[in-house]
Amino acid sequence: MAEIRNYTMNFGPQHPAAHGVLRLVLELDGEVIQRADPHIGLLHRATEKLAENKTYIQSVPYMDRLDYVSMMVNEHAYVMAIEKLLQLEVPLRAQYIRVMFDEITRILNHLLWIGAHALDVGAMTMFLYAFREREDLMDCYEAVSGARLHAAYYRPGGVYRDLPDSMPQYQASRIHNEKDTRVLNENRRGSLLDFIEDFTNRFPTYVDEYETLLTDNRIWKQRLVGIGVVSPERAKALGFTGPMLRGSGVEWDLRKKQPYEVYDRVDFDIPVGVNGDCYDRYLVRMEEFRQSNRIIKQCVEWLRKNPGPVITSNHKVAPPARLGMKQNMEELIHHFKLFTEGIHVPPGEVYAAVEHPKGEFGIYLISDGANKPYRLKIRAPGFAHLAAMDEMARGHMIADVVTIIGTQDIVFGEIDR
Repeated sequence: MAEIRNYTMNFGPQHPAAHGVLRLVLELDGEVIQRADPHIGLLHRATEKLAENKTYIQSVPYMDRLDYVSMMVNEHAYVMAIEKLLQLEVPLRAQYIRVMFDEITRILNHLLWIGAHALDVGAMTMFLYAFREREDLMDCYEAVSGARLHAAYYRPGGVYRDLPDSMPQYQASRIHNEKDTRVLNENRRGSLLDFIEDFTNRFPTYVDEYETLLTDNRIWKQRLVGIGVVSPERAKALGFTGPMLRGSGVEWDLRKKQPYEVYDRVDFDIPVGVNGDCYDRYLVRMEEFRQSNRIIKQCVEWLRKNPGPVITSNHKVAPPARLGMKQNMEELIHHFKLFTEGIHVPPGEVYAAVEHPKGEFGIYLISDGANKPYRLKIRAPGFAHLAAMDEMARGHMIADVVTIIGTQDIVFGEIDR
């Protein structure tokens, strides 16, 4: 008898469906997967170690680069950890701004997820639709921080600056004449809040468009229904969080169960799946689009009516106003000390977690009283999900691996750190 051996195959890192630099070693029996072994480490940037050699404020931009699709949410967990140790009171307006941008970031994340997931499975149009909406939200990032991707907008004690009164405008060019430009700038004539409000009014229609393309699409359902099923018990045991856990039918969301900032003041629902397969996880995220939109609407309404400070007045933590710094010696000293030496955080240890678009993103921080963290450990949601790859893919076909990677919504920046 001929000896029949299992076939071992590399999937990634250059595979178009391996998000980031994922390398999977698949052990196959024909086309059926017997074992999936994820290899990570190709992107390792030693973020945690770098943060221990930088002042607290200098590490804020590192957080953007972890999960580079959910920038501000990563910053949020980090500044919350520092605020817990400093026992800082964050102004209410800053809390609303943070919650609003957390939800804008959730929509940004899910737009990239649905675009890439659908493209992996074979639907081209979805990718183009999703990027159309991402463009508008990127403009909000740009208006508020000057950067479209790595915002570094959150600060210990609040946010870097208040919301602007005007939006960046399109200029007439060879591609767009004056008439086209006027149409493009139609919803940019007011403040950032006007622009965001206009977006929240338009967005539900876009989500309907996505659902028309995918939800009852025969090919989409054949590729997703019954694939990568995880029971509620296994989901909890494997350390799933976010849509991966809720898709398995566990109603767990830090925004409801351990509210932070002003999440206990806004009204929204937690979507929960039933079957724990890829299709349920898709439906959960689609409903999250609508719920995030609802939260943003409420934040816009509150921010319109309530002006106020957006960062703490404690100058040991936050820089003084630019004008004051140029006129007052005391404030100049504060400014100089803050940007050369940084914040001195009292000794202690703390864990701060936020409901990241991918799951629970946590920062464990130990301070020894210096101006740098003694130890920083990042709890990335994608790490636990990728660890379950073997269990989710066993018995499935090679094509299903692509679907499972898509449903896990993996970004390697946070997994490899």
